[in-house]
Amino acid sequence: MDLGIADKTALVTAASRGLGFASAAALAAEGCRIAICARDEVRLAEAAEALGPATLAIPADVADPAVPDDLVARAVERFGRLDILVANAGGPPRARALEVTDDQLRAALEANLLASIRLVRAALGPMREAGGGRIVLITSSAVKQPIPDLAASNTARAGLWAWAKTAAADLAPEGITLNLVCPGYHATDRIRELGVTAPTGDPADFGRIVAFLCSAHAGFISGAALQVDGAATLGLL
Repeated sequence: MDLGIADKTALVTAASRGLGFASAAALAAEGCRIAICARDEVRLAEAAEALGPATLAIPADVADPAVPDDLVARAVERFGRLDILVANAGGPPRARALEVTDDQLRAALEANLLASIRLVRAALGPMREAGGGRIVLITSSAVKQPIPDLAASNTARAGLWAWAKTAAADLAPEGITLNLVCPGYHATDRIRELGVTAPTGDPADFGRIVAFLCSAHAGFISGAALQVDGAATLGLL
């Protein structure tokens, strides 16, 4: 199926590996022009090479408050517009709720809550100029079923879901959709680092789901938190 996004411009953050890279690759395969960022310059360069010569690679830490505006400005400068934002960031380390420190919580809020909010705010100007847009925030299945030893992640991501749910309603009349994709375990470096032994999904499949939410066919899907977890989340809501 043609997703109708050829020649659109997409910004994907934390995209040198894992689910961020998989999302960028799926969008590139649909003909999007891609801007990506990551902290590791070597991995970023490798990802850009894999995505194609037209990829804009920007070394940056998305948790830095000044970075979101800069990323959007550089993407628009290079490609002339911004149609799609896929906001992603690395997850916090393990800690249970009564063990997590103030510093760990602050770091999680910067990376997994505020960074995405700042990216959305930065992207709205170009998207409004383009007459609409697609925003996807990569979070975690923890927004619906907290993971016991990832308390900092649970806290930040649940907060982002509450913000996104209200922001999506504000943006809908402008033709800008805003959705969360909530992965469970996928075969990425992050999951291996956490020592997860449960069954895992294919990152490429995840990326194609993100691409569909960014497509011309997804204009009436907004304010959703889509679980991509192989039925691991047991809650009804």
